[in-house]
Amino acid sequence: MSTRYVGGTQLARLLGDVPRERPVYAALARTVRALVLDGRLALRTRLPAERDLAAALGVSRTTVTAAYDRLRAEGYVESRQGAGSWTALPPVRMSSAEPRFAGPAAAGRFGMAHAPPQDAAFIDLGCATPGAPAIFDEAVAAAVDELPRYSSGPGYEPAGLACLREVIAAGYAERGVPTRPDQIVVTTGAQHAFTLLAQTLVEAGDAVMVERPTYPHALGALRRRGARLVPVGVNEGWDLELIAGSMRQAAVRMAYTIPDFHNPTGLLMPAAERAALVDAGRRADAFLVTDETFAELAHDPDAPREPPLAAFDTGGRVVTIGSASKLLWGGLRIGWVRTTAPLARRLVLAREPFDMASPVLDQLIVRELLLRVAEVRAERARTLLRARDALAAALRERLPGWDFRLPDGGMSLWVRLGVPVASQLAEASERFGVRVVAGPVFGVDGVLEDYVRLPYVLPPDTLRAAVERLALAYREVQAAPAARPLPAYV
Repeated sequence: MSTRYVGGTQLARLLGDVPRERPVYAALARTVRALVLDGRLALRTRLPAERDLAAALGVSRTTVTAAYDRLRAEGYVESRQGAGSWTALPPVRMSSAEPRFAGPAAAGRFGMAHAPPQDAAFIDLGCATPGAPAIFDEAVAAAVDELPRYSSGPGYEPAGLACLREVIAAGYAERGVPTRPDQIVVTTGAQHAFTLLAQTLVEAGDAVMVERPTYPHALGALRRRGARLVPVGVNEGWDLELIAGSMRQAAVRMAYTIPDFHNPTGLLMPAAERAALVDAGRRADAFLVTDETFAELAHDPDAPREPPLAAFDTGGRVVTIGSASKLLWGGLRIGWVRTTAPLARRLVLAREPFDMASPVLDQLIVRELLLRVAEVRAERARTLLRARDALAAALRERLPGWDFRLPDGGMSLWVRLGVPVASQLAEASERFGVRVVAGPVFGVDGVLEDYVRLPYVLPPDTLRAAVERLALAYREVQAAPAARPLPAYV
């Protein structure tokens, strides 16, 4: 059993007001179950004693006992005499007759009126990255003109081209974080940057805090490193009291966070919470790796910006990842790390065995685009806002039971289905010509089954067509036979 725990007062705060429905114990159990399913209450977290939770909620101990009993019966709580109770997930369930036929056949089987035409183009909503901006060709031409200055040399710059590092450093200085070029390491994309940091800062068995949901490939890099993942739920925002407690309880070595238009929720961390997060990292003696891949993607480029997490750091604990992939173009495999000069030198040495340097021409193109970053931001804001609103309107019309917030930046909606069928929906959607990514991909331990991520980087008409197909797929999932428990073999 995990050493993580939640106190009665903390759990009462997560639960909110005592449910008014009768019986109260059933409503209380349903609310705890929802906290487990959306990741706000991590699995294997020890629950408060019945007496403590009853006192915090102002209900009888009998009510809490009955709620725990129901959760145990449903598989969301496990208990052991003398050890207490902790959160869990029920055993894996499977459909007794999973439909696996093509879209038109499925439409006939489940009584649907229509399905996408056989020759309809496949729509990929699994990739949240747009095409290149309008000024891309001009930037390429300028970079090619500049290339002869570098082509007579070896072409290997392990820390990155000095001219690009200067522009990146100047960008941080403009945001209130004085930065020297020797604090920047240019990498071959943000994923490369994070993998380098995991390689350098984390040893097998180290505890690393991750948000739930979060960027899936960061989880993959940490798993390959052998890290012990400590998830904290952020579906409703960052609970800094719980985050600080989890850091302390798990003795985390590093925390990975996406405070700027979070992927996939789109949430933006307020300045006060950023300061509290840095303070929690200092108290836990942990590095804070902050991913700013989406930081430049506000839908109102003139809106006041939150200060970078590094603005609250005085001890070199905040390490920042940046990337060209979302703002500029995914085909430019250029990212970077901002950190202290000593750690930057360690990262340069760490990359040599598998990636000696990033492409020179790509770096020059990124430099040209960053010199005109205001134009790119404005273009992205216009196109993303139009696509976001088109996707939201289509969802409200065709799938009104789905719930989501309209983010002020980023590239995707984090949509709650209301029922835990996201993986089934993702499978069914493929048969109707649209790809979506189910919530569990963005988390640890199989929760988030009632969420899907829907990027809005495609044209509005394409997004509307995608929603039409999603509505058909969702009807198929709803009409599928009820799941049955997975049988045991002994």
